[in-house]
Amino acid sequence: MISFNLRCAKDHVFEAWFKDGKSYDRQAKQGRVSCPACGDNKIEKAPMAPNIAAGVSRKERGGQAGRAAEFRETLNKLRAEVEKNCDYVGPNFAEEARKIHYKESEQRGIYGEATDQEAKSLEDEGVEFNRIPWPSRTNG
Repeated sequence: MISFNLRCAKDHVFEAWFKDGKSYDRQAKQGRVSCPACGDNKIEKAPMAPNIAAGVSRKERGGQAGRAAEFRETLNKLRAEVEKNCDYVGPNFAEEARKIHYKESEQRGIYGEATDQEAKSLEDEGVEFNRIPWPSRTNG
């Protein structure tokens, strides 16, 4: 396993773990790496200081992996709550969010997909929404 410091286009810096450097390259190229703060998938490696002198103990690595698993579990619980309590509108998310914002449709919780361009347009219009970095269903 390898850890990279990553940065999104909005300058959020975060840490992510990958099987190896090739796994990161492949996932980033496919747009499968996203910022946990904003959901942006335009990601690049951020400068990082190598941990040469002190090293990381096995216990510390286990703690980091545990925190990552805990974060993933929290996101899975959030996803379950959203899916239970909100209407799935799929790729029509931006259109439906606008209708709700402009009171052309009933007020309710929705979730779905939006392109980066659609999300930017919603932000520019003042439509309130959040991007959530859903964990892959295959990653537990």
